[in-house]
Amino acid sequence: MTNMLDAYAAIAGADVIRHLRQLAEPLQGKTVVHVNSTRQGGGVAEILEKLVPLTRDLGLNAHWEVITGDSDFFQCTKSMHNALQGNRLTIPGTLLDHYQDVNAQNAQQLCPMLEEADFVIIHDPQPAALLKYCANRKGKWIWRCHIDASRPHRGTWRFLERFVRDYDASIFSLPQFAQALPHPEYIISPSIDPLSDKNIDLPLAELDAVRARFDIDPDLPLIAQISRFDHFKDPVGVIEAYKLARRFIPKLQLILAGGGATDDPEAEAVLSDVYAAAENEPNIKVLVLPPDAHRTINALQRITDIVIQKSTKEGFGLTVTEAMWKGKPVIGGDTGGIRLQVVNFHTGFLVNTPEGAALRIRYLFNQPKKTQEMGVTVKNFVRENFLLTRQLREHLTLMYALQNGATNRIELG
Repeated sequence: MTNMLDAYAAIAGADVIRHLRQLAEPLQGKTVVHVNSTRQGGGVAEILEKLVPLTRDLGLNAHWEVITGDSDFFQCTKSMHNALQGNRLTIPGTLLDHYQDVNAQNAQQLCPMLEEADFVIIHDPQPAALLKYCANRKGKWIWRCHIDASRPHRGTWRFLERFVRDYDASIFSLPQFAQALPHPEYIISPSIDPLSDKNIDLPLAELDAVRARFDIDPDLPLIAQISRFDHFKDPVGVIEAYKLARRFIPKLQLILAGGGATDDPEAEAVLSDVYAAAENEPNIKVLVLPPDAHRTINALQRITDIVIQKSTKEGFGLTVTEAMWKGKPVIGGDTGGIRLQVVNFHTGFLVNTPEGAALRIRYLFNQPKKTQEMGVTVKNFVRENFLLTRQLREHLTLMYALQNGATNRIELG
């Protein structure tokens, strides 16, 4: 067992690591290539940053490649993302043609490697068309959809389905996200890395330094939403909930912290709306953080009393998982993968409106014993269900299944 696996064994248990080694044994030496569209920003990049080296540590030849694109390409794929999550919009044909051209350009560089790989895992719509241009592939290709595609805009789905139907398998985060495809479909929820800078324990001095840096009063109640500035994360709705809750908790503080991803062109517009809604209120801190501010995010999650994730659409919501790992009850939007994590009165509360969020904020601050009990429950819940070792186990199981001719839908859990 290597030092990396030793470290995970200390958190997840030695039996978990032994199981991973057993699953990896038939796959020794196999080449696995993950492809996405950004190396920084967003949950996919954070997962791959550790999933790939840990896979390599188990004896597989794992790699991570990132496609490139211009502003028109990412505008198109952001529109695809929004449409797959239910927005009624029509993407111009010129942008869809450009999407294919950019994938063809990336294929010229990547196909020699991808065609020789035993397993290729393509993440989300951005590189989905690569398969079309790698005609001599010998391995199994898997499309991994991290998006809530339960009610997609039909025109956009029909366009994308032309590419993903030819994959050997697909992965969705929840069963209800899956769309009918002519190949095996797997259900694998995302996970967090407990040993990353975003999730490790931090010294008290570092927490105090973050409070001082952002002028956060340690003696006043604090709530926070720490997430990308995206309309689907509803940061303006969080501000509305804060203003309602402040009627009952006058000295309440709010942090809205996050940034954008390199493949998300809408973050600046959302941030402008957030500043307008905050109206320069001194107890609302809007923090624009760089993509590598992992320890700062860690500290902010640890110093807050309650974490909000008031998404209106959410593929999974790793910010919820991160907060729960730090023993924080979460008030989350009643949508997508948040429903898988937040159980009312058990790990937090699901809400649909700013009024509902404000009510739950008031409840938790008025029930400190219940809040403390939730803090213990939520960390154990993450340990049992949402650590990186579990996701790696399911990836290994999927690869073994495909290697041995899986033909039916399999739910891994």
